[in-house]
Amino acid sequence: MERFKTILLVGNPNVGKSVIFNKLTGKDVTVSNYPGTTVDISSGIGSFEKEKYRVLDSPGMNSLISYSEDEEITKNLLKERPDLVIQIGDAKNLRRALHLFFELTEIEMPMILCLNMSDEAKERGIRTDAGILEELLGIPVVATVAITGEGINNLKLRIKDARIPKKIVTKKDGALAFDIYEKEIDGIVSRVQKRVGEIKPFLADRLGNWAMKPFPGYVILIAVLCLMYIFLGKFAARICVGFLEELFEKYINPFLYQSITSIIPAPFIVDALSGEYGVFTMAIRYSFAIIFPIVFCFFVFFGILEDSGYLPRLCILLDKAFRLIGLNGKAVLPMVLGLGCGAMAVISTRILSTKKERLIAVLLLSLAIPCSAQLGIIFGILSGISFRALLIWLFVVIFLLILVGHFSEKVLSGAKTPFLLEVPPIRIPSVENILMKTRMRLVWYLREVIPFFVLATFILFLINRFNILSLIEWIFSPIVVNWLCLPARLAEVFIVGFLRRDYGAAGLYVLAKDGLLTPSQIVVSLVVLTLFVPCFAQFLVLNREVGIKKAFFIFFFTLSCSFFFGGILNFFLKIIRIV
Repeated sequence: MERFKTILLVGNPNVGKSVIFNKLTGKDVTVSNYPGTTVDISSGIGSFEKEKYRVLDSPGMNSLISYSEDEEITKNLLKERPDLVIQIGDAKNLRRALHLFFELTEIEMPMILCLNMSDEAKERGIRTDAGILEELLGIPVVATVAITGEGINNLKLRIKDARIPKKIVTKKDGALAFDIYEKEIDGIVSRVQKRVGEIKPFLADRLGNWAMKPFPGYVILIAVLCLMYIFLGKFAARICVGFLEELFEKYINPFLYQSITSIIPAPFIVDALSGEYGVFTMAIRYSFAIIFPIVFCFFVFFGILEDSGYLPRLCILLDKAFRLIGLNGKAVLPMVLGLGCGAMAVISTRILSTKKERLIAVLLLSLAIPCSAQLGIIFGILSGISFRALLIWLFVVIFLLILVGHFSEKVLSGAKTPFLLEVPPIRIPSVENILMKTRMRLVWYLREVIPFFVLATFILFLINRFNILSLIEWIFSPIVVNWLCLPARLAEVFIVGFLRRDYGAAGLYVLAKDGLLTPSQIVVSLVVLTLFVPCFAQFLVLNREVGIKKAFFIFFFTLSCSFFFGGILNFFLKIIRIV
């Protein structure tokens, strides 16, 4: 195996590090877990001045004094002694970049300082003299605009000039003398950075400030949710899914069935591949006709929110609301990520500071946060009934999220933690950047999720083939039929929902489309399916993150909540008949 020199990208969160990584490496990128963790590390090969380098993109960090697993992993990557470190900093916040820089100088490795988002700094009247800064720090300093590619070629050219930084800050009694440390930063910033003219607030700055205030912040949030409903529920779940479903039903599935039966004579294999629960006719159809367009649209929508700088403002806006359930605004990020994938969201709760906060967050993620495909299908089904039905589903789920969260906060011991968050400026999202992130997330979907769909379908085929499915339906019929007043076949949907939550929602979508459920039954089914146990992949992650005992507690707690409150809702809807 060819040995390349290693470049490690480090920097504070939200400084464009991943964009620069992609500019340096192109499309030949691999994503893998750091050994012994579930945190992804991106790796790629870049060629600069006729020499190839292995480039690593590390998790964002604010200090070498690590407070989270992400920062600990970056610290470990630095201990592995890469050949070169490129620190990515925000040109608008040189002071923050220098804090991390002075800590990195203690490692004594060749470095380059890349001041990214220099266009935004100029727009705000901030001028940085890179030449003087380079002389003071003793390493190359390069200004870039990652989303447009400006300065990237210069960064590649300066790689050969990387040097070990000057020793500016001295040690005192074996530790950094922080008083000198701060004085040096003040002195450097005053020498190299100036503000030109009086800076008036930009429209984007005003929008960013409005998004963090109760009014009009909640109005903006409602508008964002309405756009999500239209984009996922109307466009993705109805138009895109409808078109692909028709394509599969009329052309693809019949063609596959005829092709397989003409090649393979064995009935068992034919049913396993193209029968009612066939790998091709069900797994591939659900994966690409129902789930894929919704996941794609969610990743695009999430990318826009991410790149625009709205998500950190949402964290600040909802901080007070989240404190009612024992969390702070930082927990908004795992919750929003949970709308993409519950398993990934459980891992992301590591950003929370205490075990109590993590346990509350993973419980709520398992109970009341539907993944993107599930949410899109829910929107798609409910949009075919009435807006009132959507409001009932939304009210029940949010009510239980607050109730369970508030109760958990009272029962579990532990102190509340302060909420600190770096807020990037509001900006127009880069189409190229959004498509790049969407492509990487879709690769993850194809690699990680679809195999689960195939496995779940084959398990369902075996259960049905040996009449175990009928037995399970009979066991659950007292709850499903008598308590929830739903068809016994819904037991199948709930079982599949454990294998993959979005897969269960896809099965419910088919039943609703075929007219086998009344509007009230659809609402009850969707509430039960939303509150139902975490999917198998999420359960495995829960086991790894919080331990087997807590994982099983969450499993049985969500199972009980889903059936209990589903029955209460069924009783309520029978009385008032508003659906």
